Amino acid sequence: MKIICPKSVLAKGVNIVLKAVPSKTTMPILECILIDASNGKIKLTANDMELGIETEIEGEIIHDGIVALNAKIFSEIVRKLPDSDVIIDTEDGVQTIITCEKAKFNIAFQSGEDFSYLPDVEKDDHITISEFMLKEVIRQTIFSIADNDTNRMMTGELFQIEDNILKVVSLDGHRISIRKIELKESYEPKKVIVPGKTLVEISKIVGGEAEKNVDISFTKNHIMFEFDKTIVVSRLIEGEYFKIDQMLSSDYETKVRINKKELLDCIDRATLMIKEGDKKPIIINIGDEAMQLKIKSQIGSMNEDISIDKEGKDLLIGFNPKFLIDALRVIDDEEVDLYFMNAKAPCFIKDESQSYIYLILPVNFNAASV
Repeated sequence: MKIICPKSVLAKGVNIVLKAVPSKTTMPILECILIDASNGKIKLTANDMELGIETEIEGEIIHDGIVALNAKIFSEIVRKLPDSDVIIDTEDGVQTIITCEKAKFNIAFQSGEDFSYLPDVEKDDHITISEFMLKEVIRQTIFSIADNDTNRMMTGELFQIEDNILKVVSLDGHRISIRKIELKESYEPKKVIVPGKTLVEISKIVGGEAEKNVDISFTKNHIMFEFDKTIVVSRLIEGEYFKIDQMLSSDYETKVRINKKELLDCIDRATLMIKEGDKKPIIINIGDEAMQLKIKSQIGSMNEDISIDKEGKDLLIGFNPKFLIDALRVIDDEEVDLYFMNAKAPCFIKDESQSYIYLILPVNFNAASV
C-alpha cells in the first residue's frame, strides 16, 4: 500500500478514530488503527468491540492495500509531523515507511486481514436528526449518567422514539434528565439504551451544524451514527430501562420563577465555601418575594437573596449544589420554573411544553444549624 495525504487531513482522521482504540486489551490488533486504501477510498478504522469508528479521508492512492498500525505510535508520529504532505508506504512488506518533508519513520505493521471490522448495520430502520440537535441533546443530558458500572443501565441513555418525538433520558439515582425534541418526520416506536461513552465520543467529533444531518440506524444489538464521511457503531446496553414516568409528578405545593443566570451565579459563588469532596448542601429558603440561599462549611459561610415570583407555600429545602449547577448550565431559557412538593420530595425544573425536565432529589440537613 502507498498513499499520500495532507498532514492536517490525516491528523483529523486519526483523532476521530482514536476515540475507539481501547486503553487496555489482550488483543494487540485492537491497539491498531486500520488504514484501508482500497475501492478508490482511504478509510481509517478503530474498534474496541464495544465502540467502532470509521472515517474516510481525502488523499491519493498510489497502490491499493490494507495495513494496521499501532494507534499510539502512529498518532504521535502524525501529530508531530510538519504541516505538509505525508506518504505512507508498506511496499517492502516488512515495515511501514512514513515520510513528511525531511522526516522519515520506519515502524512495524500488522496484517489488515486480522482486524475486526465494524459490524454491518442495515439502514432500513433509521431516523434523521441535525448535527446541532444531536449535540445539544447529549450536552443537556449526559451529565446525569452514572460514572460506574454498579448499575449498567445508569451508564447509558434511553433513546425513545414515538411518532416525530425523540425523548432522551439519563439518571444516576440522585437526579433525572429528560430532553424531548421534535423530528422532521414520524417514525415507528423504538426504545434503545445507548452507552454514555459512545455519546460522549460522538459529541466530541460531530460538527454541530444545524444544516447537516446525522442518520441513526438501529438493530437489535447495535446503533450506528453516520455523518460527514464518518460512521460510529456501538453496542447497545441490553435490558429494560427504568420506568421513569412513575417518578414524574405534575403536583406541586410551591412554584418559583427565577432568573436563571442570577440563580446559577449565586450557587456558583456559594460553592467557593466548599472544599473538594466535601458534601455540604446548599440550603434554599423560599419566601414570598425572595429566595435565600445559604451555605456553611469549615471555610466559612455565604448567604444571598434573589428576587422571585412565587406561587404556593414557603419552603426550606437543601440540595447538592453541583446537581443544580449541572442542570441550570444546560438550560438556554432566561427564566426557569422550579416546582416543589415538600422538603423531602424532588425538585422539578421544567418548561411549560416539557421539552426539558430535570428532577433533583433534595438532601437532608439539620434545620437547627441553618
